[in-house]
Amino acid sequence: MIEALILVLVANGTPIIASRVLGNRFAYPIDLNLSAADGNRWLGESKNIRGVILAIITTALAAFVLGYDWKLGATVGALSMAGDLISSFIKRRMGMAVSSQAPGLDQIPEALLPLAVCAGPLGLQWYEVLILVGVFWIVELLLSRVLYKLHIRKQPY
Repeated sequence: MIEALILVLVANGTPIIASRVLGNRFAYPIDLNLSAADGNRWLGESKNIRGVILAIITTALAAFVLGYDWKLGATVGALSMAGDLISSFIKRRMGMAVSSQAPGLDQIPEALLPLAVCAGPLGLQWYEVLILVGVFWIVELLLSRVLYKLHIRKQPY
């Protein structure tokens, strides 16, 4: 069960670390800087192709190191990023600023989607998926504060 949590944490932490290490290099926006009918960007400036690609690659590598098929890791990474993009899309439609805090919406989709879809290959029962989503929520909030204090993350949540 801890391995599944590690995979989701790797997927979600990679874009943050990449942003700190690489700055704006290769940070091509997924939404191509396009705005929706409401005048807000589709996803926002912090969602870029580099982060998604690196999240998929690092999660594939982490899965391999943990003894899983690298393809399972890539799937977890891709689904986690899809969940993150969904939450960003919803936040933009709600008129929320980029990197603004939306408890639950910021954590649940990016953990629930990959864990629910990959529950079988990860050896998880449905209740374990729900427990891991809750644990991810708490760990993500705590790690976010640590990364903020280390000047890796821009917001302390």
